[in-house]
Amino acid sequence: MKRTKLLLSVWLLCTGLIIVSAQGSADYQVVPLPDKICMQKGKPFVLDNTTTIFLASGEESLAPEARFLQEYVEDNTGIRLQHGTSNKQNVITLRLDKDIPSAEGYRVTINQKGITISGATAAGVFYGIQMLRKALPCDTVYQSISLAPVEINDAPRFGYRGMHLDVCRHFFGIDFVKEYIDLLVLHNMNTLHFHLTDDQGWRMEIKKYPKLTAVGANRTGTVLGCNSDVDDHLPYGGYFTQEQLREIVNYAAKRHITVIPEIEMPGHTLAILASYPEYGCTGGPYEVGHKWGIYSDILCAGKEETFNFLEDILDEVMDIFPSKYIHIGGDEAPKSKWEKCERCQQRIREEGIKATDKQSAENLLQGYFTRRINAYLMRHGRKLIGWDEIAECGIDTTATVMSWRGVEPGIMAAKMGHDVIMAPTTYCYFDTYQTADTYFEPKLIGGNISVEMVYGFEPVSEAVAPEDARHVLGVQANLWTEYIPVKQLAEYQILPRMAALSEVQWLTPANKDYQRFRQRLDKLTQLYRKYGFTYALHNWPEQYNKERSVF
Repeated sequence: MKRTKLLLSVWLLCTGLIIVSAQGSADYQVVPLPDKICMQKGKPFVLDNTTTIFLASGEESLAPEARFLQEYVEDNTGIRLQHGTSNKQNVITLRLDKDIPSAEGYRVTINQKGITISGATAAGVFYGIQMLRKALPCDTVYQSISLAPVEINDAPRFGYRGMHLDVCRHFFGIDFVKEYIDLLVLHNMNTLHFHLTDDQGWRMEIKKYPKLTAVGANRTGTVLGCNSDVDDHLPYGGYFTQEQLREIVNYAAKRHITVIPEIEMPGHTLAILASYPEYGCTGGPYEVGHKWGIYSDILCAGKEETFNFLEDILDEVMDIFPSKYIHIGGDEAPKSKWEKCERCQQRIREEGIKATDKQSAENLLQGYFTRRINAYLMRHGRKLIGWDEIAECGIDTTATVMSWRGVEPGIMAAKMGHDVIMAPTTYCYFDTYQTADTYFEPKLIGGNISVEMVYGFEPVSEAVAPEDARHVLGVQANLWTEYIPVKQLAEYQILPRMAALSEVQWLTPANKDYQRFRQRLDKLTQLYRKYGFTYALHNWPEQYNKERSVF
């Protein structure tokens, strides 16, 4: 009999069917670290399959949060929470508390009787749930979890906490976009900057202009490496239908994430011009871009039809994306075609645009272009975001500036009165390498931004005046995909740098400590592994070197 039981146990273990029952304990040292963790006296709360989730009367709006809590706890531990009608004992209570000062702030109180997660809004409750989710062990199936008595009060430093995703250079479908959103959730971020159009591909269905996807979504080949002379000549394409985009927006909204679309103009528009050449200065011929970088062909600012065309597109964009902000790019727009275009020169004369000692008339024409688009968005109750070049060409301070060419352009824009989002290449470009030793790394664009460098980023230095600092809305990292063709590499590029970024976005500088962060990161990577994410191992030299010892 003993031999039979032993053989059965071995068989179950080998087949992966064995169910491990265990007791575990929670650890509140999560990423990002909560602002205040006050341990309390008393016996722990024991979470098990008899624990129920309770919503107070009148707070049925938190039902989606209750479902997420149930899902996360079961994913982590195997424990299936119930939904209860009593809040006397062995319960997790979700509640709204208007006394919590921050809209995204939360309070978690744990004692022997139960857990209470409070927030000023449903978003605050959701972030409290994320803290609890990450505090629970996730390495096996548990019979019960012990949670020490504690009171945690927490709120984010910045209201804008974003990640950018480029689906133009290489296309990533709806399943990966949802996974990307789930990663934002895991790291307490609230904004997806969705880069949908560029020279190398237009990725959004526009019903009034079907050639944008019939032509602009497809290129006939892709350069190999860093703009070599070798082209693979393989057709490449893909785009999102409007139905799929609505699904993405809805998926994100349920998780308290705003999706901000980016529709590039006036530069990075070769895919538009290949589809509708009449909106260029020369009329073409144009071809969807095969190479990376900057193309000289941009939209014609002298044709009134160009603005009618863009307004039609923005109407459909705004119908799908309810976000307060619409991103219009505005970077890397060479003016060589405008200099030679009679229509653009006529526009300059008509608008009385004069060159200055700092800006050419053509650069200031981009300011006219951007102001017109900004005015259109504002008439529809929206706000414009553009890359930091827009602050140089006379755009008014109703536009928000995304600072990518370092921190200084953002600080200058803040001094001018613009709201600013910091996304500098020096800290926040996750298409770069994560190590200086690149021999065993995938081929990337270049550069080197380590996890520690990301963690050390301070978006508002002490040198910034308080009246300017208030204009810094938050921080974002960008994932450009010229050299990132598959989802595994996309995951590798953002993880675990995304964890470091989350503490830049969430914590006050006084609460940051890189060495302690590394310890907390060890626990977070358990969830990375559980969900099957590919992440970089540079912070774990033993494991990283072991992986390369087979070479």
